[in-house]
Order: sequence, then structure tokens, then C-alpha cells
Amino acid sequence: MSANQTKGKASLLNAHLREEIDQWLARYPEDRRRSAVLGALRAVQHEQGHLSTEMMDAVAEYIGMPEIAVYEVASFYSMFELEPVGRHSISVCTNVSCMLRGADKILDHVENKLGIKLGESTPDGRFFLKKEEECLAGCCGAPMMQVNHVYHEHLTPEKVDEILDKLE
Repeated sequence: MSANQTKGKASLLNAHLREEIDQWLARYPEDRRRSAVLGALRAVQHEQGHLSTEMMDAVAEYIGMPEIAVYEVASFYSMFELEPVGRHSISVCTNVSCMLRGADKILDHVENKLGIKLGESTPDGRFFLKKEEECLAGCCGAPMMQVNHVYHEHLTPEKVDEILDKLE
């Protein structure tokens, strides 16, 4: 389906989202359109802040796959949020490598600084502290966290403050 042929639920996707999804679709053969679902959901979440049922339905129709299959993907991966959350998503790695290098102190510092616990957003909607993140694959730079898809390694409480204070 091209941008000019959008109809039904897929009409919820704006031109920018359709263009980005089309770029993902172009990477795969026509009979493998489903392979673009991760990229499509990432694009929607990046623009909308989370994945609503309506937008997942729009992606399903645009890509040409069953709605339930899109729900399964969205609910399986921890990178997708199905409810509204704060603008800035923070994930602190709590795996063994990070924990041995002080991730527990970093997590405590983030919770105290923001006044929230894991899985919560700040009352102003500025920050969201994701539930436990088992591994972010940055063990060499432990302790580390991911903020809005950007990795920050070799963290100290002071470095965390500097990173978070720069975000609007």
C-alpha cells in the first residue's frame, strides 16, 4: 500500500510515518512484509510516545498482517510501551556486570532524583523509569543506562545528574 492508497485504519498513519514504514517495507521482499513490523512499531512509538491499540491496528492494516500478530510483537518486546509514559524513557541495566559495578546505587540515585520507582513516570510527564532492564548489552561500560535509545556508560551519580538535567 503506498502513501496515496491509505484507507481505513491505516489512514491514522500520517505521511511521515507512512514514509518511514515504506522505507522498512522496501528492505524486504513483498512476501515478507511482516518483517517490517518492528521498524513500523518503533516509528509509531517514537512519534506517539506509546503504542495505542488504534495505531497498532493501523500498522497491521498498512503492512497487511493480522492485528493480533502486531499485538503479539508489541507485547513481547520490552522496548514497546502499550500505555502512555513520560517523554524521556530511562532504562538502568541491572544485569550482573552492571550490578557488580554499582548499578544498584545508580538505580537508587535515579529513583531518588526523580521521586519515582521502576515502572513509573514523573507527575509532570517528563521522565519514565522503565521496569527492570535485564541487559542492555553494554557490559564493558558498566554501570550503564539507556535514555531515549542513547547509551550512557561508566555512570556515577554526578554523571547521571548531568545527563538528566540536560533533558527538557
